[in-house]
This record gives sequence, structure tokens and C-alpha cells, in this order.
Amino acid sequence: MTNFKFTRRAVVAAAAAAMTFSTPSFADPAVDSIHFIIPGGAGGGWDGTARGTGEALTGAGLVGTASYENMSGGGGGKAIGYLIENADSLHGAMMVNSTPIVIRSLTGVFPHNFRDLTLVSGTIGDYAALVVDKDSPINSMADLIAAYDADASGTAIGGGSVPGGMDHLVAAMVMEAAGKDALNVKYIPYDAGGKAMAALLSGEIKALSTGFSEAVGLAEAGEVKIIGVTSDERVAAFGDAQTMVEQGIDTTFVNWRGFFAAPGLPADTLAAYQDVIAKMYATPEWEAVRARNGWVNIHNSGDDFNTFLEAQEKVIGDLMRKLGFL
Repeated sequence: MTNFKFTRRAVVAAAAAAMTFSTPSFADPAVDSIHFIIPGGAGGGWDGTARGTGEALTGAGLVGTASYENMSGGGGGKAIGYLIENADSLHGAMMVNSTPIVIRSLTGVFPHNFRDLTLVSGTIGDYAALVVDKDSPINSMADLIAAYDADASGTAIGGGSVPGGMDHLVAAMVMEAAGKDALNVKYIPYDAGGKAMAALLSGEIKALSTGFSEAVGLAEAGEVKIIGVTSDERVAAFGDAQTMVEQGIDTTFVNWRGFFAAPGLPADTLAAYQDVIAKMYATPEWEAVRARNGWVNIHNSGDDFNTFLEAQEKVIGDLMRKLGFL
């Protein structure tokens, strides 16, 4: 069985645990101001992560003021290029990014990768999940595998991303770890999650690959059944959902989000950014933001963040090559 682990067990297990906070707000900000560069438009995941983090940091008194700049273009490449080209004048800025910085670098959507930037900290994540319609006879990954074995072409898995995108890679990764050939998995792409969900409910696809936080809301509303989550341990937000691991499919994945700075960022500035982010987790202001958004706390700082990204790059690259996308 192929073993795909996109996250380190210790980090993800800790991330899944519920946290309680009692630390008071900080009186004097350790950082005067941070300018957040957001590679996408308003209202997206990157936008919400940057603004939520800024809200918590300033609300807790760790940072004096926060400002935000949306810079869409090139699948995130415009913002990365901007950071690199203006490195000398952007020592007060942090850019938010996530798993696509790895995928899009590998596919050449933009010429740079995370090594061209200063790695600040990974902060949050959203696990992936496979879900089925509430009336589906499939109730577990074992059921899905049995359906696939009986009729591979009739057991399509859909997602809200293009072939080779994150939803496809997650579906392929899970099936490969279950002992199946990822090349034989029928994946049907849809334009965003809403259309993919409509396809699931209409019976066009047998299962849907999606983000866990999105799946939780649908499961609570009784629209879908979550048959597998790519976390190491069950997630408190929906404890009835079984992990892939406990169903004998040895794979984990998390769509992380974190922060990067311009290359050449002074060491003392980097240390200050990393320190306030680390302290942020122990504040009620952050817990309010995290709970509101349904995020999972995942904290990788500095060298740990680099190790995490290199491991993810290898696994994603290997899988994309197998599927013919590289």
C-alpha cells in the first residue's frame, strides 16, 4: 500500500485537539504594524485568513495596526513576484498563501516557489473529506472501494477544481493509498464546489472530494454523509466522521494556510513576526476568529515550516507525475 502523508503526525494530531484559552490581551504591541498582501480577491480563503489573523493580532494587542492589499493575478504569482521584486521596501509586509503555492510552482503557473521567499509560519488548515449523498448506499470508505471494484467507470468522484487540482489530487491520493491505481480513478471536475455538490445530489457522481470545513456544514444540514476525513485523528468539529487512517487507508492531508515575507527579511523582524503568531494561539481573540471560520490550528514556524513544505512538495510532485500532470 502506498503511504501518502502530507503532514507530520505530531503536528496534525496536535492541531486537531481542541484548545482552551485564558491568556489576557497584551498591553504593548510587540510589532507596530503589519501589511498583509493577499494573492486573491476579497472574500476568498486567502483574504479571510489574512484579515482574520490581522483581526486577532491587533485585537489581542500583539500588533498595533494591520492593513490589507488584495493583489490577484497569475494564480497567486503576481503577489509572489511583487514580494521578490520589491524586497528591500517590504520589510513590514507578510503574504498569505496555501497548498496552491506548491501545486502551481510544480506545474509552472509561476516561476517562483516557496524557497524564493522568507518562510514565516504556517498557521491554519482545513482537512479534506470524501462525502456522499445522504441517500447513498455508501456509508464508509470500504463501501466506496467495493463500489469502485465492482464498476470503476461508474464510481466517479467529483470535485470543485480542475484535473490535477487539489480536489483531484486528494481523491487520487486516497484511492492510491487504498491500493487502487490512481490513473483508473474517474474524476469529474466542476466549476467550484456548488456545482460539484449539485452533481453529487443529482447522482452524476458517487462521491465528492471537498474541504472538511465545507463538508461539516452540509453534513450537519443532513445533505451529505462524510465517509472519510484526511486527518490523523477525528476532528472535534464533527466527531462522527471517521478518518481515512482508522479505516485502514494510511494517508493524511491538510490544506494549510500560512505566511511568507520578502526574501532578505531582517532576522529580528522575522523573529518578531514568528513570536506574535506563536503567542496569538493563546488568545481569546484568535479562538473567536478560528471558531467562526471553522479552522484547525496548525503551527509550523521557520525551519519546521520549510520541512513541512518540502515533504508536501515531494508527495504532490510524485502523485502529479504519476497522473501525468508533470
